[in-house]
Amino acid sequence: MSDLLRPFRRAVTYTRWLHLFLAVVWPAMWMYVADGWALASVAVLAAAGLVPAARMVEGMQARLLLTGHRPDGADGRIVAMPSVTWGDRGRTVVWLEIRLFLGFFVALLTVQLPLLTVDLLTLARGGGQADGSLFPVPGHHGWYALLSPLPLVVLGAVVVGSGRLITELALRLLGPSPVERLTTLEARTEQLLERNRIARELHDSIGHALTVAVVQAGAARAANSREFTERALVAIEETGRAALEDLERVLAVLREVERPATGRPTLADADRLLQSARASGASVDAEVTGVLARVPGPVSREGYRILQEALTNVLRHAGPVPVRVRVRADHDRVHLEVRNPLPEGRPGSGRGGSGLRGIRERAAMLGGRTLAGPDGDGEWQVRVELPLG
Repeated sequence: MSDLLRPFRRAVTYTRWLHLFLAVVWPAMWMYVADGWALASVAVLAAAGLVPAARMVEGMQARLLLTGHRPDGADGRIVAMPSVTWGDRGRTVVWLEIRLFLGFFVALLTVQLPLLTVDLLTLARGGGQADGSLFPVPGHHGWYALLSPLPLVVLGAVVVGSGRLITELALRLLGPSPVERLTTLEARTEQLLERNRIARELHDSIGHALTVAVVQAGAARAANSREFTERALVAIEETGRAALEDLERVLAVLREVERPATGRPTLADADRLLQSARASGASVDAEVTGVLARVPGPVSREGYRILQEALTNVLRHAGPVPVRVRVRADHDRVHLEVRNPLPEGRPGSGRGGSGLRGIRERAAMLGGRTLAGPDGDGEWQVRVELPLG
């Protein structure tokens, strides 16, 4: 019993009922003005459905009254956009015609079924049937009083059933077209790619800063030297400030999605990575050749993150060891190479974890290649080639 009454406790049941009533308001007014209103109403709706804005108006109304969503909200099931193709216009015409006929049917029963209940009670007491009733009831019988609730039950079923039916029709006829589905899918894909990029940005930047801080703090405690501790604190502070700048920039992108990210570090800023690694106790032998300023922005930015992650992996897995860094910009590609001695007692395979996976993903996204692993001479190498075009 509770399941049968549940729809009548939902506001959307009555807004759907109202939605069907609204479809017949103006044809009902027309009916009292001129003959032939039915055929004229069908013709007017057919013409109105071909207007692109009709789909937007009907979609907003359907969202609000049939699904309970705000008309300006994002509900991908019902589109509140103007018609673009003739297919959209055709579906809008069909929707308007079906809504008119179904609305007329429901409005008629909404008036006639309660009137039938009154007729049954009146006839049971020996009275006469009211004028305008479409359901004639013969004779006068007392047991008609027992049947009087039945029309109201039927009306409840009509209200719930027609509401669900018009909602299903709205999902089909006012739903997104294949082109709109493809556009939405592309936008969603772009959003996911942007989120993945931001996640990699945070992983690389914050991970690098934390690694430097941990290595510096451990080295300062082991050195037990005031001078070394001062240098370590300075390095931790500088690295932390750089990480905070990256964090603020990423949060700005999240707050204002439509604004492009600016100020991201590039390979031209690689010196701050090298200085950070040196401040952590690593001996960095760096060689940069070519004009990095000519490297396209996307390649230069991703190259910076790849170099950052490679140095972070060195500090995380090997500690402050000698590191050789080579960056070369040719006419068609950028070459990045980071080498360091393998730590004693640690295997040379399977290192890198999510950091190495991130390097491979960044390189693959630009159509580049990655080689990572031991070189057979007791060193770990990370070599990346990024095409410029």
